[in-house]
Amino acid sequence: MTVSTHYGGASRPEAGGGDAPEKLLAPVLSAFWDEPRSWTLETYLRHEGYQGLRKALAMTPDDVIAYVKDSGLRGRGGAGFPTGMKWQFIPQGDGKPHYLVVNADESEPGTCKDIPLLFANPHSLVEGMIIACYAIRSERAFIYLRGETVPVLRRLHEAVREAYAAGYLGRNVLGSGIDLDITVHAGAGAYICGEETALLDSLEGRRGQPRLRPPFPAVAGLYACPTVVNNVESIASVPAILSKGKDWFRSMGSEKSPGFTLYSLSGHVAGPGQYEAPLGITLRQLLAMSGGMRPGHRLKFWTPGGSSTPLLTDEHLDVPLDYEAVGAAGSMLGTKALQCFDETTCVVRAVTRWTEFYAHESCGKCTPCREGTYWLVQLLRDIEAGRGRMADLDKLNDIADNINGKSFCALGDGAASPIFSSLNYFRAEYEQHVKGRGCPFDPAKSTVWADQSHPEVHV
Repeated sequence: MTVSTHYGGASRPEAGGGDAPEKLLAPVLSAFWDEPRSWTLETYLRHEGYQGLRKALAMTPDDVIAYVKDSGLRGRGGAGFPTGMKWQFIPQGDGKPHYLVVNADESEPGTCKDIPLLFANPHSLVEGMIIACYAIRSERAFIYLRGETVPVLRRLHEAVREAYAAGYLGRNVLGSGIDLDITVHAGAGAYICGEETALLDSLEGRRGQPRLRPPFPAVAGLYACPTVVNNVESIASVPAILSKGKDWFRSMGSEKSPGFTLYSLSGHVAGPGQYEAPLGITLRQLLAMSGGMRPGHRLKFWTPGGSSTPLLTDEHLDVPLDYEAVGAAGSMLGTKALQCFDETTCVVRAVTRWTEFYAHESCGKCTPCREGTYWLVQLLRDIEAGRGRMADLDKLNDIADNINGKSFCALGDGAASPIFSSLNYFRAEYEQHVKGRGCPFDPAKSTVWADQSHPEVHV
C-alpha cells in the first residue's frame, strides 16, 4: 500500500497543475501512517490526539454542531451531504436515546480508504465519535465494520479498549459529566449493508435490506430512535477541524467542497495507493505524482468514485475532483475510488464484471433491481461472447433506464451508471463485439504489470 504524506502547506490546486507535487498533498489522517505502531494511543497523543475533543467539551453541543457545519465538512461516504447538517437533524428534548452509527462496511468496488485508515489510525475515528456523540447528545455509538477485515477489527477493539482505560470512554468522560459507550460490530459481508438503512436492520439482527423512507434515520433509525449514520472518514476528519480550526479546513479544497480527503488510486497505474489531498485536485496531478500509468500505456477510462459512478475518459483528466466539478462532468465523486484502466482493457468485459457484482449483491427486495440486474448480466455476457445483436445495445439502455431512479435504494442506480456511461463513450466497442462476433481484446494484456510494447487495439 502506498501512503503519500509529503505536504508543504494548504493549497487550492488549479486544474492546470502548476504546483509542485509535494504541495498538492495534505496528510492529516494519513500523516503518521508509516510510523511504527501508528495505531496506538501513545502515537496518537504525540500527534495532538484528543486535543479536538478537549476543545469540543469546552463548547456547548449546539456550538459544536454549528462549528462543524460552518467548516463545510461534507460526508465522505459518497453522497457528500453536509455532516453538520446531518447532526442538526437529530431532534432534541424528545426523551429518546440518540445513537451514532459509523458505516465502516467499505465494499464499493475500487474503494479502499476507510479500511487502511482504521488499520493505521483508529483513534482518529474514536475521537471523532466522542465529539459527534457529545454534539448529538448520544450515550451509545456503534462501528459497523466489514467482517472480513479481521486485522482491522482487532485494532479497533484495541483502540476502544485504550480509550476506555484512558478515560476517553465510559462514565464521566474526561470529567465532563457525559457518559459514552462504543460497540464494535462485525458485519457478515453484504454489499447492501453499506446502505445506511440496510446497515441499521443488520445491526438490529435482521436481514440487511433497505427501509422505506420516510421516516429517515434522524427520526426513527436504530431501534426506532434518532440516529446519525456517518462514514468513517467523515467522523475521523472532525478532530482535526476542532483542533486546527474551521478556517484552516476551509483553506483547502474549493468553496463548496472544502477540506482534505483520501483518494484511492488503483488499476493500471505505476503507484497505486492512498493519496490524501485537498478536494479539487485533478487525476492528471495525482497520476503525475504517482508515476503515471504503467509504462508504455495510456489512460482509456476511469471511475471517479468506484464502479457505481459513471465512468469518465482521458478527456476528463483535468476535471477538479470535487463534488460540483465531477457532477458537472456527468459523474459523481462518490468515495473517490479512482480506478484507472489503460487501452488494453475491454470496456464490455469490465462493465460485465461490475454488473455481475451488482446482480449478485442485490438484496432482491425490489423488482427493478432484482430482475433488471439479472437481465443486464445475461445481455452483457452474450455481447462479450459474440452472441449479441445490435438491438441488444438499445435493450441494455432501456433496462438500465427502468432500474435507474426506480429501485428501492441506490444499488440499482449504481448498477445502471456504468451501462449508461460506457454506451455513451464506447458504443463503437460494443458494436464491434456484435459485428466481430467476440471480444478483440486479449484479457492477459490488461493484467500484466511488466513493461510491454504498445498493443494494437481494433476499435
